[in-house]
Amino acid sequence: MSWQITAAEISDLARGAAVLGTGGGGDPYIGALLASAALQEYGAVTVVPLDEVPTDAVVLTVAMMGAPTVMVEKLPSLDEVISPVRALNAYLGRPVTHIACAEIGGVNSTIPIAAAAALGLPLLDADGMGRAFPELQMVLPTLYGINASPLAFSDEKGNVGVLQTVDNSWTERIARVACVEMGCSVMIAGFPMSGDQARESLVPGSLTQCVEIGQEITAARNEKSDPVERIVTLLGGRELFAGKVVDVQRATTTGFARGRARIDGTESSLILSFQNEHLIAESDGQTLVTTPDLIMVVEHDTGEPITTEGLRYGQRVRVITAPSDKRWHSTEALAMVGPGYFGYDVPPHRFDGTITVVEELA
Repeated sequence: MSWQITAAEISDLARGAAVLGTGGGGDPYIGALLASAALQEYGAVTVVPLDEVPTDAVVLTVAMMGAPTVMVEKLPSLDEVISPVRALNAYLGRPVTHIACAEIGGVNSTIPIAAAAALGLPLLDADGMGRAFPELQMVLPTLYGINASPLAFSDEKGNVGVLQTVDNSWTERIARVACVEMGCSVMIAGFPMSGDQARESLVPGSLTQCVEIGQEITAARNEKSDPVERIVTLLGGRELFAGKVVDVQRATTTGFARGRARIDGTESSLILSFQNEHLIAESDGQTLVTTPDLIMVVEHDTGEPITTEGLRYGQRVRVITAPSDKRWHSTEALAMVGPGYFGYDVPPHRFDGTITVVEELA
């Protein structure tokens, strides 16, 4: 059933998206400001479940591409957000009918809301990942043969371009170079797909889940109960570790925020490795969780999600994990988003209820 997003829902939605963003996707506060401003100016956005999308729909994903650390200082404008959609309208020669989220994390759950509001288009209650990943081709539509291109991109200076590439990996490679040259963050629109393709390839109910997570965190705080337990229950996950951040090594290179964080507990330490998003969690030389399953860091008492660029020495945090969409555990998907792709000599580990197990690859 369709529902409406207004400025009143944005705070909960952005908080829930920051949880699902696994540390990446950009500062949720910035995205929330942009979406709220667009909703106040243009009115509510209709959110459409996947089973109500017409077969002949023209769906585009809208997102920020680049290093989340840069976006904190290089704030996007609404014109920058909608320019790529308008460019693809002209390029495709037919009107876009629906907007979708490429990923459900940080600003990339709220920027599409701003785009939908400004353009007067409905937004799908779905996304391309069920979490966040650092590279453009790392979406489930890639596994279904859906092309990222034509892909349009824009920056705050008014530069706009459209790419037509041979496959999604090439779209990532070329767009990433442009992104770096344009200041390490750009707005993009791409993955044009029909209603049938959207239903087959996207993760359903993502925006609804974000709102529910945010609402549960808020309710737990008001009731003086544990918001982290609420998150774990909603996601069917578990708590991995609790402790204090004692070291963060972070650098922005080739358009990504890469680094490691160490969290000390009472008897052991947890090491998190990230590339925009948290990808590996290790303790005492043992791998606990790996991408594609979700690794999320939240403030110890409030459950407030902490992005990779927000990690700071002295923070008291809890680390939780939850299963990803089961399609991410196919052999083809693991080749695209497993730890080996990111250069880690670690076999994929899959969350299995209360434990993680090493993946058996075909």
